[in-house]
Amino acid sequence: MKGGVAVQLALAADVADRLRTMTAAQSLACDVTWVFYDHEEVEAAKSGLGRVLRSTPELLEADFAVLLEPTHGAVEGGCNGTCRLRVTVPGVAAHSGRAWKGRNAIHAAAPVLAALEAYEPRTVDVDGLAYREGLNAVSITGGIAGNVIPDACTVEINYRFAPDKTEAQAHDHVREVLRAAGVDEELIEVTDSSPGARPGLEHPAAEAFLAAVDGEPKPKYGWTDVARFSALGVPAVNFGPGDALLAHTDDEHVTAGDLRACLASMRRWLL
Repeated sequence: MKGGVAVQLALAADVADRLRTMTAAQSLACDVTWVFYDHEEVEAAKSGLGRVLRSTPELLEADFAVLLEPTHGAVEGGCNGTCRLRVTVPGVAAHSGRAWKGRNAIHAAAPVLAALEAYEPRTVDVDGLAYREGLNAVSITGGIAGNVIPDACTVEINYRFAPDKTEAQAHDHVREVLRAAGVDEELIEVTDSSPGARPGLEHPAAEAFLAAVDGEPKPKYGWTDVARFSALGVPAVNFGPGDALLAHTDDEHVTAGDLRACLASMRRWLL
């Protein structure tokens, strides 16, 4: 994300230089608002862009938005939605030397994990782009000591759903998968949720951007803030330096070449 910020700053300097040298008869291709914000990789309630939207929504009034997400030079339309759910499986505490007096909640969570392991995610075509879904356990906690049978085990689940679904439909789907595994509905809690966004590439502004950067559109498998702009009725795309396949890996990085290529494409579009 710092790579995208670097491209924005360089481009902002270019725009300022261009404005100083333009004649009265000249103009930029469009007016620009630069938006920088924190807390993008956390739950929706803490999003910096969400704070901007609540406090000064007029700053986000636009015809088109570009999110400088790492896309490795491709234009990625829309995004999958995301939700997190928590399943807390109860047990009965006991001394591990007399385990038969209790009920091991970690063992009892096995059907939840088995259902997630057996789950086959769909690939969904939405407006010509194929969005791949995913349903996975992302954390598991339980137990208080080495000699105590755990009386609770919590499994946190993340569902990445195609933008053909509403958030409610996504939540219902996860509940259905868990119910089929014998999980009591009362044990399931939605802890975070954000909608997906359809590609929106048929909008004239999006078409002009694609033509300027010479991009072949692809789907965005992760969630991004294009969804917030989409909810505002503002078409948006993901386009930025860096390979998304490196995201959250030990080798996460962005090359200088990617930065220069992205900046050159954005210059062609804007200047």
